[in-house]
Amino acid sequence: MLKIGKFNLLKVVKKTPQGLYLDSDKGELLLPNKYIPESVKIGDKLNVFIYSDSEDRLIATTLKPYAQEGEFACLTVKQISKIGAFLDWGLEKDLFVPIKEQHKPMDVGERHVVRVCLDLRTDRLLGVSKIGSFLEKDTSEFQIGQEVKLMVYEFTTLGIMCIVNNRFAGMLYKNEVFKELEIGEQIKGYIKNIREEDDKIDLSLRKEGFDGIKNQADVILLNLKQNNGFLPYGDDSSPEDIKQQFQMSKKTFKRLIGNLYKQGKIVILEHGIKLKH
Repeated sequence: MLKIGKFNLLKVVKKTPQGLYLDSDKGELLLPNKYIPESVKIGDKLNVFIYSDSEDRLIATTLKPYAQEGEFACLTVKQISKIGAFLDWGLEKDLFVPIKEQHKPMDVGERHVVRVCLDLRTDRLLGVSKIGSFLEKDTSEFQIGQEVKLMVYEFTTLGIMCIVNNRFAGMLYKNEVFKELEIGEQIKGYIKNIREEDDKIDLSLRKEGFDGIKNQADVILLNLKQNNGFLPYGDDSSPEDIKQQFQMSKKTFKRLIGNLYKQGKIVILEHGIKLKH
């Protein structure tokens, strides 16, 4: 069965001046000449992406879109109109996002996270930035401390909303994030907590407990080596200065330098820390 908005392995059945025709259960589909790989012949099978062209005819391409049907992607707005916005998704025909499917009004040059959806009535692919209805609610598969894949999709007053493993929603709290993140950025994270009252997911960019912060000790050691073995940071330093220098909280910094001291790797001075030779 032909899957619109996805890659399909289809057989070449005919060659014409316009391109190759591929066999499918929805009839023969054109693969235009500019997308035909070299040395292809009748009877070969090609892996092609299926979507509708500007005249709403199903067509094949060997180009790879930034997302397939059912997937999320962060896309750039190329054009807007009275009925919606057109986003670059890696194909010649831009992805249309109707106004009614926009989480907030879009403008040219902006980047938005959207889900690629198939309109079953028309076989047209469209983008939807109201992604909440596509995110699953049953979080029973997760465990505290589990590593997950995150995509940033919204900034709120409390924190940073992320898509978790392409299926769930979770939040990174602002006061626990020590680096700049952008809409659409894909990063590694961890399950910090699953709230009993609503099953919502709290996220962290590091594992909880000391196991999660021990690798950051290398950040401190590298900073020391790059600054002739001395840095003017310690108990009297402000949280803001430590965050700017090390991208971590003052609490984490103090725990790490305490452990580095116990390991005999640094000396803690009155006005800073020093590598121990």
